Amino acid sequence: MPETDEILVLEDDRKIVDLLSIHLKDLGFIVDKAYTGSCGLEKALSKSYSLIVLDLMLPEIDGLEICKRIRAEKKYTPILMLTARSDEIDKVLGLEIGADDYITKPFGIREFIARVKVIMRRIDLEKEKNKQAENEGVIEVGPLSIDVDRHRVVLEGRAIDLTAKEFDLLVLFARHPGRIYNRETLLERIWGYTYDGYEHTVNSHINRLRNKIEKDPTNPVFIKTLWGVGYRFQIPEEIKQ
Repeated sequence: MPETDEILVLEDDRKIVDLLSIHLKDLGFIVDKAYTGSCGLEKALSKSYSLIVLDLMLPEIDGLEICKRIRAEKKYTPILMLTARSDEIDKVLGLEIGADDYITKPFGIREFIARVKVIMRRIDLEKEKNKQAENEGVIEVGPLSIDVDRHRVVLEGRAIDLTAKEFDLLVLFARHPGRIYNRETLLERIWGYTYDGYEHTVNSHINRLRNKIEKDPTNPVFIKTLWGVGYRFQIPEEIKQ
């Protein structure tokens, strides 16, 4: 990994922080540390990191709130969430508010490093796709305009504020109008990982995306549901101006 890549480890257990730091440094990363939610949030919002390793249970401000605050910012930073909880609701909630992956304590260091490598590999692929997308300019779909390079969406002259995952979903759909995607494929393509049993995370993101780009989300124009199959983006000729 390039030495310019810096990771923030936000965890209140200093032994875990020290262990993770050793192995991350062995991979070539620079490691920054924080042991409280307030300190970690301040660092996360004031500095650019290649990855944030975020514990769910933290003193002062918990990991879910920190994740929300980070995702409220315009810049995107990958988040790997650590959780001692095994309840499905905690995992799903973490993913739905913007965590890229999670790992449940106790975990082996090999599993942790594997998760980090998957996220970083996906980031490299995204950077490569973004370079290719620079030549595509703006995608026009009826009244919807998607500027891939500037990460900007305009609908009938009005700017639409999307999260990173919502934007990725929209771009994927808009680049392949008429193609049908099932939930498992969308999880793999957008999240870069297959979360068994969490296909409804896709539903939640698509519902939020529809609420932002559809005049009537219950009768969508752009993103159609094919019950029992998946989702399909309308071809431009089918969309009413």
